[in-house]
Amino acid sequence: MDDRAIGIFDSGVGGLSILRQIRALLPNEDLIFLADQAHVPYGQRALHEVRTFAHSITNFLLDHHAKTIVVACNTASAAALKDLRSTFPSIPFVGMEPAVKPAAETTQSQVVGVLATPATFQGKLFASVVERFASNVTVLEKTLPGLVDQIEQGDLDGAKTREILEQGILPLLEHGADTLVLACTHYPFIIPLLSELAGPGVQVIDPAPAIARQTGRVINQHDLSAPPEKHGQIDYYTTGDPVRFEELSKSLIDEPGIVRQVFWRRKKLVLPDC
Repeated sequence: MDDRAIGIFDSGVGGLSILRQIRALLPNEDLIFLADQAHVPYGQRALHEVRTFAHSITNFLLDHHAKTIVVACNTASAAALKDLRSTFPSIPFVGMEPAVKPAAETTQSQVVGVLATPATFQGKLFASVVERFASNVTVLEKTLPGLVDQIEQGDLDGAKTREILEQGILPLLEHGADTLVLACTHYPFIIPLLSELAGPGVQVIDPAPAIARQTGRVINQHDLSAPPEKHGQIDYYTTGDPVRFEELSKSLIDEPGIVRQVFWRRKKLVLPDC
């Protein structure tokens, strides 16, 4: 048994879609969530820059006694997951992998649309997943500029959010896509709007439940599970506005916990009194 927390991080509130599923599956586990809102969105940034952020955040979470790290960000996984595992060989990592495999297995039209950030598409991970699992289907890539910002503002179904989504998915549907893969952890929060716009004949694949199951498997394999009778707590950290984060997190997942602000100083994360 291990009472230490599971560390989870993302560029913003998108990773809360992963935290929500982990919380539902593993309610006995303590969780530490860090949102790097000072740098959101990661998807427009260079991969080497995201890699630097990921290393510093990992060190912060480990300093706060995380026993495993969930990289709840597709861009950070694409940029840094392999390097993180090499740099921190004693720490189990769970990363995001675009859910192309289940999409390829279930599509009827043999056309799959993937919604992600530019950095995710640029990473070797995405190319590898498509090569391994989708050689017999057509995979269409689509970025949705501005959508992460809308979700960070709490606008899940407003006119601008709707416009971004319509312009993004219409070309995919016109090319016959019957399956849409959400390859950004922010996007599950707009599934109701996405399903409305895409129509009942289009399947939307949210990877969050699978990531939660993988997290459970990893902590079991490494004998890191918390006592089953324990009631897990959540600590939140943000490099942005903690009041705004708390308001938005309540509206998105309503999982209570203490919210603290942290700051970037010389490429390291520190608490206000440090």
